[in-house]
Amino acid sequence: MIKKSHLTKLFTIGALALSLAPVSIAAKREVKIGAVFPMTGPVATYGQESVNGIKLALKKINQEGKVSINLTVEDNKSEPQESANAVTKLINSDQVDAIIGSVASSNTLAGAPIAQTNKVPLLTPASTNEKVTMTGDYISRTCFTDAFQGVVMAKFAYENLKKRKMAIIIDNSSDYSKGLSKVFKKKFKELGGKLVSDEDFAYIQKDTDFRSLLRKIKRTKPDAIFLPGYYTEVGLILKQARQMGLNMPFLGGDGWDSPTLQKLAGAAVSGNYISSHFAPDDKDPRVQAFVKEYEAAYGQKPGAMAALGYDGILVMANAISNAKSTKRSDIQAAILATKGFVGVTGAITIDGNRNASKSAVVLETTPSGNVFNTKVNP
Repeated sequence: MIKKSHLTKLFTIGALALSLAPVSIAAKREVKIGAVFPMTGPVATYGQESVNGIKLALKKINQEGKVSINLTVEDNKSEPQESANAVTKLINSDQVDAIIGSVASSNTLAGAPIAQTNKVPLLTPASTNEKVTMTGDYISRTCFTDAFQGVVMAKFAYENLKKRKMAIIIDNSSDYSKGLSKVFKKKFKELGGKLVSDEDFAYIQKDTDFRSLLRKIKRTKPDAIFLPGYYTEVGLILKQARQMGLNMPFLGGDGWDSPTLQKLAGAAVSGNYISSHFAPDDKDPRVQAFVKEYEAAYGQKPGAMAALGYDGILVMANAISNAKSTKRSDIQAAILATKGFVGVTGAITIDGNRNASKSAVVLETTPSGNVFNTKVNP
């Protein structure tokens, strides 16, 4: 029989051995993440694609075991006020540790001040308006800004397409459209191009008849037209423009990048160009692996919003894994420390203004989908 004193020594030695043994599995960090996206409304395909990309990435994140993310998705119905309501709910009722979203800059701008006031990290994967991250130090993004894509498209119009006289059509209800137009206009003039009018030709979201607007533009005889809007109105504008004999190229931004554009515009989508974040026909092996994975899961090719959502949640998970703790302040500090994170939309570095420095792609639009034209580095 072993004496009690000997047992005590054995337990002490055993406990010491366990404390000195290497730990093979790190404790998994469990966090609550809120997602605010337009699952219904005029830009619903953006939200649906974004959430598809996020959920695809979550499988990988949770399998790796460093971070366990409990995701709560809120539908902002493509409306700024609903975005504000969704952010408020996620913070006060769901008590999330961080928020990803939204798409459409006006929606993100409505929710960002609420996240900032409550010091909850909010990372948008797709809102490009400059004002978004100016909201405060808890707001960041993993996409490029309008300043970058506006310059990209102005240079493409002037240098690649050799256009010298352009008209600009803006969505007057969209911060995204107005911001992108401002940058494009400035750069195009700097390059030596001219605008048919100092005043923008304007419409608002949910308009459906653009013929009066297009007649005014036709009289000015532009070489090309810059149209930084969202696919719902853009598809109708392209169709009506071609019916009226406006056959010059239209150029746009990432707001065009949805399969619904082809459905709305049909053959009228041919021969136009956009800046975007991602091209599914890019030969990069990382891109092709993502496309294959997405097609297997959802039965269709991913668009830019799917890729942005995928990268956005991966950046957030990487930050949570590297953070000192799961406190909101530590998560935000780790997001801002992101350097050279390689995703399917390019290498992502968060700069001092909480914006992402990364490449853009220029795509040609066709009835069967968008085709990769060129990649532009920052």
